[in-house]
Amino acid sequence: MVMDPSLRADPFAAYEELRGRGVISANGLISASVDHAVCNEVLRNDAFGTAGGQGELPKPLQWLHHKVIDPDTLGPVDPPSMLAVDPPLHTRYRKQVARAFTARKVGRMGDRVEDVAAALLDDIAAAGADDFDLIDRYASQLPVTVIADLLGVPERDRGRLLELGNEAAITLDPGLTWPQFRQAERALREMHTWFRGHVESLIANPGDDLISQLVLLDGDDRLDPVELHQVGLLVLAAGFETTVNLIGNAVALLDRHPDQLQWLLAHPDGWGNAVDEVLRHQSPVQLTLRIALRDTEVAGKHFAPGHGILLYLGGANRDPAVFTDPDDFDVTRDNADAHLAFSAGVHYCLGASLARLEAAVALRALYERFGDLHVSGTPERRPTRVLRGYERLPVRASVTSREAVNSG
Repeated sequence: MVMDPSLRADPFAAYEELRGRGVISANGLISASVDHAVCNEVLRNDAFGTAGGQGELPKPLQWLHHKVIDPDTLGPVDPPSMLAVDPPLHTRYRKQVARAFTARKVGRMGDRVEDVAAALLDDIAAAGADDFDLIDRYASQLPVTVIADLLGVPERDRGRLLELGNEAAITLDPGLTWPQFRQAERALREMHTWFRGHVESLIANPGDDLISQLVLLDGDDRLDPVELHQVGLLVLAAGFETTVNLIGNAVALLDRHPDQLQWLLAHPDGWGNAVDEVLRHQSPVQLTLRIALRDTEVAGKHFAPGHGILLYLGGANRDPAVFTDPDDFDVTRDNADAHLAFSAGVHYCLGASLARLEAAVALRALYERFGDLHVSGTPERRPTRVLRGYERLPVRASVTSREAVNSG
């Protein structure tokens, strides 16, 4: 199912077909589940892991992959990325990065996120055109600006890094074509080259950003150059991939449910719960893979070491055993935050609270400024099955300056 390109547009009917086969479906090579309880258990169970990020490959191919891989083409699913390693190595990396995402630090970012949103909306209004691409002009620009601040990325480099990140994101999908692989490889090489220069600059002139903090670590905490690259580039990519998809998905959903939007405009304290409902209904990350590290059992099914299970988070987040009328989009849903969109267990998304903050601020500011905003053309989905979002989302609004809004 994961290889079916038609699922990019609408995977949910296939999820329900899979649900009908039982809480765990297996074909002898790999298992799969859309069951919320099973996915939650596997994600939290230390008997499962990522197995080096290529756990779906036979062990000889895993060994060969690790032998021939070029450090300058390592992507988000390659060790030592936090997505691709298990404890204790994962614990070591997470400890270093977590210092940037404490509740206090994320809370202090609120004003910065509001300033960035306001500036981007000012730019849209100043351009004077009522039609624009929401992804290009707003949904991608806000998170990349915030995460670039966090990592000390100079403003001049942010646009190119956003382009490279989009090109490299396809590596998350199985079954890449050769042209897709080559394009992603070129993007990763350029990102690693840029990051090497960025680190050298911060060694000479450290700031208060996360990469400066990581560069200055010593003793057992010190990261070698490959580790530093993978940690930094993962934070950069993850910092905008989820959020850009989240904002775009939210706007598309609210366009199809104007009654929900009107409720939010009348109840602005509801944006936080609305963000969780978007995460549940249109999960930015649709699936993940876990590999049994030892003999274990889940839901009465035996897993031998090395056996993998695909966890369809997008399906688990529509499990009728957890969510009433799961296919309905309801921004007032009382258990919207029970979703697994940010994973669970040791690999729970470090930036979840920042992504929620960015999306809530971005959406509230967008609709307060442009209350008549609506989708005006045919949206184009991203060419990935793991990540669910929009490549292009044309919208139309009566754009006005901030001064006009305030005076009115």
